[in-house]
Amino acid sequence: MALAVCLLFDRRGDLLIRNLWSRLEEHGIGTLQSHTHGHHVPHLSYAVLLEWDLDAVRQAVTTLPDGGGFTLSGQGAVVFPRGRVALAPALPASVMARQEAVIRALSETGALVHRHYLPGAWLPHVSLATRAAAGDLRTVTGAVADAVPVPLPVDRAALIDSSTGELWPLPHVP
Repeated sequence: MALAVCLLFDRRGDLLIRNLWSRLEEHGIGTLQSHTHGHHVPHLSYAVLLEWDLDAVRQAVTTLPDGGGFTLSGQGAVVFPRGRVALAPALPASVMARQEAVIRALSETGALVHRHYLPGAWLPHVSLATRAAAGDLRTVTGAVADAVPVPLPVDRAALIDSSTGELWPLPHVP
C-alpha cells in the first residue's frame, strides 16, 4: 500500500485520539482502530510514499536535522472525500518547512510521494473516521467538538508501512 513518515504523539495524546476512535466505533463508525490490519497508531503524516526503497528512505530521513518535538492543537474536524474525517490541527509554522524538507529528501531517493503530500498540497490532519456516511457526520463532528481544543504533543517519529502496520522508529523528529 504505502509507507508514511509519521509524527507520533506522547502517551496522553495517543490515548486522547484512541478514545475518540473508540467513541466513534461505539456508534458504528469505522476508524483506524478497526481499519485493515488493526495496528494503526494515532499520527500526523509528513509524507505518504507510493513507491520507495526502504533503506534509502530511512537514510534520507535520519540525516535530516532534529527539529525536536512540538505541540499541535486539534481545533476541529475536516471532511475528505469517501467519508474520511480527520482532526484539523493548528501547528507551528516551522512544521510546514520541516515537512517540505522531508519531501525534498524523500524525492531525492527516487521515492514517489503521494500528490496530497507535495509542497503546497499538504493539509495536516489526524485521521479519525475512515468511512463515515453522510448521516454519521453529526456524530463525528459532535465527538470532535466535545474534545477540542486538544493538545497533542509530538515527541517522536517513525516510518510506518500502512499495509502491515510495521513501524520503524526514527532517531529524532525531522
